[in-house]
Amino acid sequence: MRDYIEHDVEQRTDAWHALRAGRVNGSTAKAVMANVSKGEAASRRDLRVQLALENVLETSLDERGFVNGDMQRGIDLEAEARAVYEIATGRVVREVGFVSSTRQPIGYSPDGAIGDYEGLVEIKVPRSATHWGYLQRGGTGLHSAQLTHALHVCHDVPWLDFVSYDPRFPPALQLVITHVTRAMLDLDGYATALDLFLSEVAETAAAIAKKAEERL
Repeated sequence: MRDYIEHDVEQRTDAWHALRAGRVNGSTAKAVMANVSKGEAASRRDLRVQLALENVLETSLDERGFVNGDMQRGIDLEAEARAVYEIATGRVVREVGFVSSTRQPIGYSPDGAIGDYEGLVEIKVPRSATHWGYLQRGGTGLHSAQLTHALHVCHDVPWLDFVSYDPRFPPALQLVITHVTRAMLDLDGYATALDLFLSEVAETAAAIAKKAEERL
């Protein structure tokens, strides 16, 4: 029996933000793994406090209005990239709004699923220099934590296609697909780090709630 649930919501809507509240998501997984030589990494601390506050307040604190140029370009070209991937692979990609885990306060917003979670698709529309790097060396760049998180949430999915798309290149070079299997990722290491992080989020939430009560 699966321990994750698919939600039919449109991404970046209020309903989507509400589902993400209090949960570690693909876009924040990197912060869970952030390390510094001494103390706690700032990105990890910021995420820990944000999620704790979201749990206490039962609302999303996502910065809904912040979209830079690179982000907007990715949003604008995602559907086009998905169609190009379908033509190149012969696979039909099903759009998914959000997937939440029933095991932990975590979730993931896939760029697409193949069939009944036979595989996942994660699409990036990066800067041309980054795309050129994928063409030369392959790999997943700085996105390994996000992909590991995706296959942790969707624990029975065997693989994920990491897709880079840049229509500014010649047609034969516009699409790069990196096929990522579970064996290629440190899923056990991520699970351990995530368990620790979530326990610290719960402790922080309890401390915030207690401090709020003391001030009443």
